[in-house]
Amino acid sequence: MSGSPSLAGRRSRAGRVLRFALYGFVACLAISFFGFLGFVYSLDRFEQKPETRADGIVALTGGAQRIGDAIDLLAQGYARRLLISGVNEKTSRDEIFRLNPGQRRLFDCCVDLDYRARNTIGNAIETRRWAEQNQFDALIVVTSNYHMPRTLVELDHALPNLQKIPYPVAATIDPHEWWHNPSTARVLFSEYVKFLAVWVRTRFEKDPEHSSVAKIMSGGKPIQHVAAEPLWR
Repeated sequence: MSGSPSLAGRRSRAGRVLRFALYGFVACLAISFFGFLGFVYSLDRFEQKPETRADGIVALTGGAQRIGDAIDLLAQGYARRLLISGVNEKTSRDEIFRLNPGQRRLFDCCVDLDYRARNTIGNAIETRRWAEQNQFDALIVVTSNYHMPRTLVELDHALPNLQKIPYPVAATIDPHEWWHNPSTARVLFSEYVKFLAVWVRTRFEKDPEHSSVAKIMSGGKPIQHVAAEPLWR
């Protein structure tokens, strides 16, 4: 009988630990859920023209609408040059031109192609090289609405002193439909997790080009050397 109080005490302590762990788990779920809601409802649902002009435009590949919108902005005089970042090495300049007929003059004079970026980290690195070579101080950033927050974190990290003007493309996903559209919810939640990972990573590293964590997240290297046409002319 003398051991019963001690056993009861251990069970009581174990019960308290389990309760605290459960409360902590529920709190983490709640924080994650409300963080996800904040992320989703901060995304733009409609496209709006930039309020100001810039030196250059960078469009991240991942959808034909992104490139088409970026070329339209260039044609309307919002910037002097356009970088299309992350082009597949098998895609030629003429193939991109055929998707956007009527803009041959712009393609010949003012559009640069980046074949080396493998992901958003690589996009930021190659955008930095392009902007520094051209001595740009402000860029219009064109990518999908759900991809814009992570893109801006990467660009702010790589180019902290350069002004970024977001132009989110909203043609593919309406973020407010997530609660009754499982495919939209999956895309948005995946992007939210990636955004959090990038936000944390960029708090602790100095330069993505020499970051071991960036290489791990890229599955090797964020940029690659390819036997394609030069990065820009």
